[in-house]
Amino acid sequence: MNITDANVAAEKEALRHDMRVRRAHMKAQTPDAPLRMAEHFLNAIPVPPDGAVSAYFAIGDEADPAPLVAALRLRGHPIALPRVVGHQLPLALHIHLENAPLKKGGFGLFEPESDWPLAVPAVVIVPLLAFDRSGNRLGYGAGYYDRTLAALRARHAVTAVGYAYAGQELTHVPHHDGDQTLDWVVTELCARKLASAV
Repeated sequence: MNITDANVAAEKEALRHDMRVRRAHMKAQTPDAPLRMAEHFLNAIPVPPDGAVSAYFAIGDEADPAPLVAALRLRGHPIALPRVVGHQLPLALHIHLENAPLKKGGFGLFEPESDWPLAVPAVVIVPLLAFDRSGNRLGYGAGYYDRTLAALRARHAVTAVGYAYAGQELTHVPHHDGDQTLDWVVTELCARKLASAV
């Protein structure tokens, strides 16, 4: 890791605590956010007919995509959920059949079973701590979504959609060359195409 990368890593780590506190406040202040976010997503984000969408099982104060997942299933879109395969590896994205039980994995996550079919998603919904208008995202520090998006984008076109509260937006999110950018962000206020996708 060079000095520049070390500086970016230090900036990110310094932001994470404050952004967790901010996100918890946003969740408490906007209990109807998941429904509003689902509506904004469905009205704006281009998803191919029958295209698979990778979502996540919200934990803690993460913006919850559960209402969106339910609506996407009704529209016939296969839903994928991530599974941690190993340290420094991309996530495996498995098709999740409605009501199929998830298992408790690492980091307090609920995950698919390893033998469930793998998905090739057209859209990946990404949790985050902060975002900016250029599409930069502050994650949790393990780099799983960066590696996953990089691997997917090397194979086919995929749309990365950040799912967040409006108050998680920053003027600038520190980043380096290895970070993958978001194409859209969906908040309780709107769905917005970001500069990285323009």
